Amino acid sequence: MSANLTFEGLKARVASGEIDTVLVCVVDMQGRLMGKRFVAQFFVDGGYEETHCCNYLLATDLEMATPDGYAATSWAGGYGDYVMKPDLDTLRAVPWLDGTAMVLCDVLDHHTHKPVPHSPRAVLKKQLARLETMGFSAVMATELEFFLFAKSFDEIRKEGFRNLEPISAYNEDYHILQTTKEEHVMRPIRNHLYAAGIPIEGTKGEAEAGQEELNIKYAAALDCADHHTIAKHAVKEIAWQQGHAASFLPKWHKDRVGSASHVHQSLWKDGKNVFFDPKGAHGMSDLMRHYMAGMIKYSSDMMVFLAPYVNSYKRFTKGSFAPTGTVWSIDNRTAGFRLCGEGSKAIRVECRVGGADLNPYLAMAAQLAAGIAGIEEKLELSPPQAGDAYNDPDAKKLPANLAQAMDALAASHMLKAAFGEEVVAHYHRCAAWEQEEFDRVVTDWEIARGFERA
Repeated sequence: MSANLTFEGLKARVASGEIDTVLVCVVDMQGRLMGKRFVAQFFVDGGYEETHCCNYLLATDLEMATPDGYAATSWAGGYGDYVMKPDLDTLRAVPWLDGTAMVLCDVLDHHTHKPVPHSPRAVLKKQLARLETMGFSAVMATELEFFLFAKSFDEIRKEGFRNLEPISAYNEDYHILQTTKEEHVMRPIRNHLYAAGIPIEGTKGEAEAGQEELNIKYAAALDCADHHTIAKHAVKEIAWQQGHAASFLPKWHKDRVGSASHVHQSLWKDGKNVFFDPKGAHGMSDLMRHYMAGMIKYSSDMMVFLAPYVNSYKRFTKGSFAPTGTVWSIDNRTAGFRLCGEGSKAIRVECRVGGADLNPYLAMAAQLAAGIAGIEEKLELSPPQAGDAYNDPDAKKLPANLAQAMDALAASHMLKAAFGEEVVAHYHRCAAWEQEEFDRVVTDWEIARGFERA
């Protein structure tokens, strides 16, 4: 882990009065930090060993409702406890909050003290363990895209989330002048996260008014997911401190570009990238070709983990830089999977499907499972897509909505074998509840369209 604070260092900073609060956090199904604030002295005296949380934290929706249909917990089961086991290797100072440190926890069963299988960190760890038995490790990086808005969360909520105004007035892709105007938010995001031990590379304006991108250096897969989760949390908190809202909603307006979370990945062994073969076409090893073929074959299976909400699917439109087909390409941003670093030791595959709303642990685990399946099945990789992938009539299409993605997940023998049938059933229920909640709603679009004319 690449955190910036040892347990001994924490004790010293608690003794000096520099740190008085420790955030003890688990990652929920939605990829959010949930947990408790401990008095720092209590944490170092014994609270670091374990604490508890209600097991509904891994069976709720975005509103913290308690849907039925989960085998893991329910009203009938009494909503008991999980053990929160701090991973002390994730300890870090939180520079944007006074006197505060943070630690991430693994979620354990209260009775057996074994990992809860549908806990996001456990889902990813299981795939990393599979890779380890094959002799490999995964190196990954995520890109975080989001929108900054002129007003705060509270102001926007009181106005019913209507008439949303981005922080800028025009497309700011790579735009230095416009992003200078946003440095009161973006500069502390970069610097505070870097000081917290997150290997931030930089930020840039993205391809829409008010849209930002945060880039974090590649790392071991579990570290990468931790970095992503903490960074996303920090972006919202720091924007809030500056009086603005930051949103990772994939598509907040039908006429605006959506927000993605691209995932770069490669497999390594003995300190070397085993995706690289200087004698292979484009510098790709046979292992990489099998891995990529697995990702393409099973792209629909893993779609729920890349696009988990109804809104997620509004991104996937022609000419939007969000893919609609499961083809791969060489440095071509119209395809779902892009070969980066062609012919070099930095060769890797970028999955461009996932939205800004994904849970990185689940999304990365699903991609690794698909890649492992490709290796095990020795799948052959099709030729790369040339030109505009949106207009390729032969390209297999990604699921167009959450219902289609749920069907693909339910039918996925690959993910049931990789994750466990109970884990697949758990997240299928999560997606089903999201769809059920949406289906009950009467939208503004329906009313405006049919109020008079229907």
